[in-house]
Amino acid sequence: MSTRLSGMRFDSAGMQVLSREQCLFLLAHSAIGRVVFTDQALPAVQPVTFCLDGEDIVMRTAPGSRLAAATRDNVVAFEADDFDAALSTGWSVSAIGRARAAAEPREITRLGRLPLKVWTPGGIGHFIVMTTDWLSGRRTSVPAL
Repeated sequence: MSTRLSGMRFDSAGMQVLSREQCLFLLAHSAIGRVVFTDQALPAVQPVTFCLDGEDIVMRTAPGSRLAAATRDNVVAFEADDFDAALSTGWSVSAIGRARAAAEPREITRLGRLPLKVWTPGGIGHFIVMTTDWLSGRRTSVPAL
């Protein structure tokens, strides 16, 4: 259940419920997230660098990596967040969608021009594109004194 205050919605824990547009804005201004996938029938989580391409999340990895194999046309989850512990403020955005490998040469060339930083030496040969079919976000705010 959520409540409204001056156009904002809050969940039962008092956190602001973010709109799809707010979630996409926060994702567009973040560079590190976590992709959740299934690896050998078990849940797995891996930190990744990413960027948005429209409303899709784009990641890069090595073609033979377990992430590349596990996300091949599968439903995955994704999460990114930012918190300031000193101020007790922050946000979290979660997404669920289908991940696929970019295969068309024109798409690979276009994705290669995105401002996507890679933090591992072997992670430059393979693009994973994830749809954002479901987005959910929450934001904490500074508590009233």
